[in-house]
Amino acid sequence: MCCSTPWRARSAGLLIALGALLGSHTVLHAQGGVAAAAVQQAANPAHPELPGSRLQGEATFRYFGFRVYNVRLWTRPGFRPEQLAEQPLMLELHYLRKLNGRAIAERSLQEMQRAGPIPEAQAQRWLARMTSIFPDIQDGDKLTGQHLPGVGARFWFNGRAVGQIDEPEFSRLFFGIWLAPTTSEPELRQALLGQTEGNTRP
Repeated sequence: MCCSTPWRARSAGLLIALGALLGSHTVLHAQGGVAAAAVQQAANPAHPELPGSRLQGEATFRYFGFRVYNVRLWTRPGFRPEQLAEQPLMLELHYLRKLNGRAIAERSLQEMQRAGPIPEAQAQRWLARMTSIFPDIQDGDKLTGQHLPGVGARFWFNGRAVGQIDEPEFSRLFFGIWLAPTTSEPELRQALLGQTEGNTRP
């Protein structure tokens, strides 16, 4: 998210935290307009892990001109961003570059802490769990996360279940990396919520 000089020096492996490396150099491309939204919806049915869902929005993240990943958000009708923790959703990241799994976990934790301090013991426990779940990424890999209100988060790698963290607070903060008002990339949030270029969904 914040693209500081020390972080840039650490290599491309720190570009994303399950897509979380959103920075001031981000360039987003989102479909907009009612007609485009209708076409997009017809071409993208409900996510298989979330019956009754629809594609809420999508975007491409670029870092210094390099495409890093495409991200998509599925929600059910009536989704309200201000009630994020209370509603199920699916977030899918299609990677376009190689990334290190440990770096993904570390950056995820940093971005989760934007919403407020996390006790050290809890932070280290979550870091250990994310490190065990998030694999090293190759160009073309797909990582999907599911938010289950009151339960926690589940993750798939290229369609295969790879782990879950059954802590509602973890899930709220994790998906808040992209969707909470505290995100470091409000433009990305708007694109995923379908609010870019007049493309506002009810």
